[in-house]
This record gives sequence, C-alpha cells and structure tokens, in this order.
Amino acid sequence: MLSFRAFFLCLALALPLAAQAKGEESLAALARGAGMPTIPGLHIVYLAPLGDPAAAPWKNIILHQSEGPPGSARGLAQQQAKNPLKRGVTLWVETDGTVYWATPETVITTHGDGANRNDNRYIDNSQTFHQVTRMNSLGIEFVGNYPDVRAPPTPAQFTTCLGLVRFLQERYGIPASRIYAHNWIDYKDARYCEGCALAERARAQDYRPSTTRTSSSVAR
Repeated sequence: MLSFRAFFLCLALALPLAAQAKGEESLAALARGAGMPTIPGLHIVYLAPLGDPAAAPWKNIILHQSEGPPGSARGLAQQQAKNPLKRGVTLWVETDGTVYWATPETVITTHGDGANRNDNRYIDNSQTFHQVTRMNSLGIEFVGNYPDVRAPPTPAQFTTCLGLVRFLQERYGIPASRIYAHNWIDYKDARYCEGCALAERARAQDYRPSTTRTSSSVAR
C-alpha cells in the first residue's frame, strides 16, 4: 500500500501530465476548425479567415526575419492582403508578438529563393535543396530588426513563435523536423543568420502533432 507521501508525490507528477494532455487535445480541436479561432497565448488579427486545413499545401514552415522597423507588421500584412501574390508571407509577427494572418491559407505567397542552399552549413541540405520551396512551405515573417539586422527577435516574438508554430504544426500535420530558418535553405544576408534562433527554439520544443502528413520526401 502506498504511503501518504508516495501517494501525493504520484498525484503531483500526474496532474501536470494530465493538464498537458488536455491542452494538446484543445489545441488539436482548435487546429481543425475554420473561421477566426482564438488560440490561447496568441493574439492573432485575421485579415483572412481560415478554411479547411486539408486544402492547404503546407508540408514545411519557414521562419523569416524582416529588416522592417518595429511597428511595420500591420502595414506589411495589409499590403499582402491586398496583393497576396506580392513577395511576402502568409503570417507577419510584430515586435510585441501580435500575429497578422494576411492571406487565405490556400494562397501560395512569393517567399524564399527556391531552396538554393546546398552547402550543408546549417543542416543537411540533401533533403531541402530545391525541395523546401514556397509551393509547399508556409512563411512567417518576424519584423523589427532595423537598423541592425543582427538584432535578435524580441522576447514576445520568441514566445509567439513557439505557440504559433505548435498551432500550425497541428493544423497542417507538420513535424518539428520540417521547421526551417530561411538561412538554412537559402543563401541569404551574410551578416546574420535569418530565422535561425527562432527555428532552433521551435524545433527544440519537439511538438508532435496528432496527425502528420505522410510523403515520400520533404517536398512531396
């Protein structure tokens, strides 16, 4: 028979696990929905409502950083909403962590440079070279590293990144191994590693979606 001390120790260990499981179930339910869902811990401004996640082509997530000044995410997202096919991304994140969902989730925006990095500098590019492209990758832009491009994302952006990426992973069945920094797959500005710190933290949380899209390669 368990002692009172052992019983309460087991209870203390079980409660956080139960809360975590409940949280994951709630996120999975939200991720399957349409409209403008409220995601706990995130402030999302929807310029386009969500539809059927199964209709979206996303197999990967690419994290970008913009040289725009703080406060520019809203205006950039509004421009993207008016012209979805201009160079840009689906989601824009302000320095205070506010997310702007700019375009319908099925629209393929023009971001990335064709996955042209093949030097294995950051990751094994044999699985990304000309494979992780805008056609199959959802782009998120974190604004504010102006005038110093080497300035890191804000603490609020890091926090938002982790929560937003978990939601997107769950919604589109994307494993942590398919989260990329822009610099990992494209030759970019040599002064800093664009998106690298964000992608490292996002991968490190090792979120595992309840369903994962199967494919024979990263791109298909």
